[in-house]
Amino acid sequence: MRRDSLEGGVSEMDRLKQIMARLRGPDGCPWDREQTLGSLATFLLEETHEVLDAMGSGTAAAHREELGDLLFQIVFQARVAEEEGSFDLDDVMRDIGDKIVRRHPHVFGDASLETSEQVLKQWEQIKVEERRAKGDGSMFSGVPEELPALLKAMRISSKAARVGFDWPDLKSLLEKLEEEKRELLHALRGGAKAAVQEEVGDLLFTVVNVARQAGIDPELALQECNRKFLRRFAYVEEGLKRRGLAPAPEHRELMDDLWNQAKQKVRRTSPGRRSPSAGISGSASRRARKSARS
Repeated sequence: MRRDSLEGGVSEMDRLKQIMARLRGPDGCPWDREQTLGSLATFLLEETHEVLDAMGSGTAAAHREELGDLLFQIVFQARVAEEEGSFDLDDVMRDIGDKIVRRHPHVFGDASLETSEQVLKQWEQIKVEERRAKGDGSMFSGVPEELPALLKAMRISSKAARVGFDWPDLKSLLEKLEEEKRELLHALRGGAKAAVQEEVGDLLFTVVNVARQAGIDPELALQECNRKFLRRFAYVEEGLKRRGLAPAPEHRELMDDLWNQAKQKVRRTSPGRRSPSAGISGSASRRARKSARS
């Protein structure tokens, strides 16, 4: 397909909409024509994670490519909705533009705010007013039910904090953390699985609040902890391999020794970035999946 066959001086967004219309048209792609909002849900989730992965790669080309893939999913869904008579991409862009302007009266109106904390409190207040106008009174109604638990805990606790429902300081939160640890130990001694599960949940929720008050994203912290563990265990595996061994319970003492060495030799922190040549277009299997979509 020639680029100039679609253009005629249109914007890049209009060009993308024309491409999508062509793909869904009678002479378009059979795969694209078969897709529904339901079938596209998985791809939206996948593309979102690939954007996050590209952001971690530190490669601008990878980031740009994956943002494009994610944008295409939005254009795709908007096109399907337009065909169903629900809304189109212009409606989507108009709605988000109106909402952003409405929620920033300190930029587009007469209000005056000086700190990010003030902005967030105002944002939450405006959202409460919007929900009331829609007849939805819960301040947590906008938190997606299917969010990963760690992120959901952060969203819930952040919303509560913005309306003043929060621990007064980090010290009191750390005291709460000790309390939850004691309750977990008590549940473990009792042996009731349901009680242990409840107390583990309480402990995790408190840890999320500690991270929030400390200005740390718990998801990023846990991801870095995962990467650190894998780097150190790779050192353990390599040490075992040099001895003709593999990880196994009978080598626990040696693995502990190698682990302690790894803590000294392997960098404690890492940007978690791949080399510029790694993962720009993803794995071969991912490329094959994307080829099937076009």
